[in-house]
Amino acid sequence: MKGLYFQQSSTNEKITFVFQERENLPVAEDNYVKLQVKACALSQINTKLLAEMKMEKDFFPVGREIAGIVLDVGSKVSFFQPGDEVVGILPLDSEDPGLCEVVRAHEHYLVHKPEKVTWTEAAGTVRDGVRAYTALHYLARLAPGKWVLVMDGASALGTIAIQLAHHRGARVISTAGSPEDRQYLEGLRPALARVIDVSSGKAHVAESCLEETGGLGVDIVLDAGVRLYSKDDEPAVKLQLLPHKHDILSLLGVGGHWVTTEENLQLRVLKDVMEKLATGVFRPRLAEPVALHEARAAMEAAQEGPAGKKQVVQF
Repeated sequence: MKGLYFQQSSTNEKITFVFQERENLPVAEDNYVKLQVKACALSQINTKLLAEMKMEKDFFPVGREIAGIVLDVGSKVSFFQPGDEVVGILPLDSEDPGLCEVVRAHEHYLVHKPEKVTWTEAAGTVRDGVRAYTALHYLARLAPGKWVLVMDGASALGTIAIQLAHHRGARVISTAGSPEDRQYLEGLRPALARVIDVSSGKAHVAESCLEETGGLGVDIVLDAGVRLYSKDDEPAVKLQLLPHKHDILSLLGVGGHWVTTEENLQLRVLKDVMEKLATGVFRPRLAEPVALHEARAAMEAAQEGPAGKKQVVQF
């Protein structure tokens, strides 16, 4: 049985993806569950985080956001039984790649998949749902009537964050990085209060937000990256489309919260994310799924940075 792994060059940060035959097949024991993977979403790999946590290996397993069917359970498992349909996020120290036909996971990293939710929807929403929920609900104390600015709202994370904010009764402003993204955002329902097209580099996010809020500023900002220095010091086109940190500070209202994007996930909200997916609160923006043999090329493409649509491998 083959799984996808990545290897990082010792001389630079370039990583390569390889399929490897697995020597030790997963076995269900104690609190662990053995799964047949039906879908696995692809995300950018944070090699810096892995290095800081001293988790570097010769070959590191790829794929963490999975959905599948329980094949077997350990003697101490209490939440699942064979045949259950589940979804979850494998931990960073998992020895099993999600991009494999069969994996092993601790039961506390899994929740039941709602029946009406497809495999690709479940795998493609779980990570961004948890990140949006953590940012808006736990860190920013989202409440009805609050003004929320979601940067890069047409991204996979941005789309879910907008939908969660609307579900909680907030008023939402978002930025678009291209005319296509703007068209997508303007077509969302409920409608956004304003879509700010930053693709030309001429739009002033702070001014637009202050104008929309009557000069009061927004209560919550969920960014997609910021510039710490001037445009001259950060010449990359992608960086120049990002707001400067001073712009973010100037558009925040009194007592406002600025939540920057981060990798830490809180798995305790997995169940609520899946419930919102099942009831239509979350409507993920997914690309057409690809097959396992295309996973290496798709994962390489995913490393280029956040894409507008979430890519999922379907088994």
